[in-house]
Amino acid sequence: MSKTVENLKNAFAGESQANRRYTAFARKAVEEGFPQVAKLFRAAAEAETVHALNHLRTMGEIKSTTANLEAAFAGETFEFQKMYPEYLKVAQQEDNKQAGWSFDVANKVEHIHADLYTKAMQALKGGADLAKTSYYVCGVCGNTVEGAPPEKCPICGSPKNKFSEIM
Repeated sequence: MSKTVENLKNAFAGESQANRRYTAFARKAVEEGFPQVAKLFRAAAEAETVHALNHLRTMGEIKSTTANLEAAFAGETFEFQKMYPEYLKVAQQEDNKQAGWSFDVANKVEHIHADLYTKAMQALKGGADLAKTSYYVCGVCGNTVEGAPPEKCPICGSPKNKFSEIM
């Protein structure tokens, strides 16, 4: 791998992390009553997304929808089969309950994502898009559901009002 490609990968990771960090900072600013600071954080987060997508595109990582689904499926499968089980084991050994909870719910949701990607890949192989549906995400654990949100999240137990519809 060339140094430039390595730099693009590192820059992509850094910009992606900055986006998520600034999004979290914006939410905290709203909680604390600073809506304009929150707006600034959201603007910076969006700019970091632009940078990350530029780097990803330059690396040739955005391919056909079928190839993108295969890559997404492989990533989610790696996470729920290998990465999160290992992380969870370490958190339990270190008696870090909060990290253990975070790894556990992420692991469960990554399995759901892999299943959803499998469904999408099957549709594309049949020459069609997915059937029109709504998707909802639990704001506590990330559980992703098709159709309507459940009354209670089966992953974390949060009420229905914690789910947001994805547009």
